[in-house]
Amino acid sequence: MWEVDTIEPLKHVYNELFIKELAEKLAQSSTVFDVEPFKRLVFQEDWQQLELKGRMRRVTESMHACLPEDYEQAIEVLRQAAPHFSGLSALVFPDYVETYGLVHWDLSIKALEFFTSFSTSEFAVRPFLIQDQDKMLARMLVWSQDQNEHIRRLASEGCRPRLPWGLSVPSLKKNPSVTLPILENLKADPSRYVQKSVANHLNDISAIQPDLMKQTVQNWYGTNKHTNWIVKHASRTLLKKGDPDIMALFGYGDDPSVQITDLKIVQDPIRIGEKMTFHFTLQADKPLKLRVEYAIDYVKARGTRNQKVFKITEFETGSALHREFVRTQSFQNMTTRKHYEGIHTLTIIINGIPKASIDFEVTEDSSS
Repeated sequence: MWEVDTIEPLKHVYNELFIKELAEKLAQSSTVFDVEPFKRLVFQEDWQQLELKGRMRRVTESMHACLPEDYEQAIEVLRQAAPHFSGLSALVFPDYVETYGLVHWDLSIKALEFFTSFSTSEFAVRPFLIQDQDKMLARMLVWSQDQNEHIRRLASEGCRPRLPWGLSVPSLKKNPSVTLPILENLKADPSRYVQKSVANHLNDISAIQPDLMKQTVQNWYGTNKHTNWIVKHASRTLLKKGDPDIMALFGYGDDPSVQITDLKIVQDPIRIGEKMTFHFTLQADKPLKLRVEYAIDYVKARGTRNQKVFKITEFETGSALHREFVRTQSFQNMTTRKHYEGIHTLTIIINGIPKASIDFEVTEDSSS
């Protein structure tokens, strides 16, 4: 969707330079907009404590206080300023529509169409879906045939059942099939930007109603190269789960000739903070289509275990196969995964079928 610095906190896209540039552009388009009061409203005492969404909403509210009171006039000022900004920081423009435009439906929807090209209106459209889902989905169906790839993507992304960061729309989770006509229009879209959104949308559905998702991709697969890419990317969660229907769709069968031998972990135990190195040999006595993965059953804080699957590769063998694999897995603590002492399990998975497993111990970091 956009590129951001993964080291710098996301909230810092709303910094003094951005506020200065935003104020200048708004002032150029409005005779009533006063730069200094706007800055004072933004940089209140709690500014440094505000996270990304808090800062975005502070900017939105500060703009509202300084822009013309008439909503249509305010939107026109924002339309003139928006093309000068892009990426995450430009979310303030659709956020203004989300916050103040629900009672101005037609004007607001046109504004969201315009603003989405500079950032994305996927979050701002959610309250409109809640207010009148049928009306909003009808507009999204029109968007799905627009010449602008950003608007086509908005048609899919905005009504995702499980949109990350997005306001929950319970009716879409309850009945995700209502969005399928939109996805049908986009299933062969030439834009990778749109394709990713359609795939992510279908992946959302796979977590809610897997049978609906599987029926959809089974009907689509093999009709178009763009569609095939969407289907494969959309199926990533079910592939990791080893779903037999999805495995069969892509030609990954369970063949008894496939064997895993010599599965070994180089060091055991492994201290938290270290890397685990393991190796194994994959053997097959005839040409096959193979998806090679490994899973680790991680010990959790309360002593339970949770499995995480990692893909290694997928390929077609031209003949019989004897191939060695060596992989490493970090046990460094991260914000997304904390490691705990205990017996873990490493499993090699071929075409969704566990083929070999080995236990290993994880101990505390020696420096702790």
